[in-house]
Amino acid sequence: MRRAICPGSFDPVTNGHIDIFERASVMFDEIIISVFHNPGKEKGMFTMEERVALLKEATKHIPNAKVTCFSGLLNEYCKQQDTKFIVRGLRAFSDFEYEFQRALLIKKIDHELETVFIMTNAQYSFLSSSGVRELAVFGGNISGLVPECIEEQLKSYIAKKNI
Repeated sequence: MRRAICPGSFDPVTNGHIDIFERASVMFDEIIISVFHNPGKEKGMFTMEERVALLKEATKHIPNAKVTCFSGLLNEYCKQQDTKFIVRGLRAFSDFEYEFQRALLIKKIDHELETVFIMTNAQYSFLSSSGVRELAVFGGNISGLVPECIEEQLKSYIAKKNI
């Protein structure tokens, strides 16, 4: 079975992420969408548990997708999940430069791991979780940028937190 891990913070998941998941799902028998604790992104909107729940809802139409979470080293998590593939989405050249360095580091740590890069659909090339969060907090229209179930949760979160 060919399995791949799609790691990310997904705070929140966007339609760009969903596009990458859908396209990866036809390349692999199973894709493991994994929310990971990113120490560089401490000020998240949703907890890891909330992100997992939101991702499960947003990806329920992808039959071979499984949603999990982890913290620690990605190469160790890949071993735990018995996979040799990591899928990363790329929006711009700056993403490529960052992801290329990460892929080389992972390859140095574990030469059996392969990183598969999937270019974003052009309609999502501007889209980022941080941009969606900012737009939502200031009352902007986020429809079409995130799955409908995520849009509802974002609006609810902002209303509860009185942001």
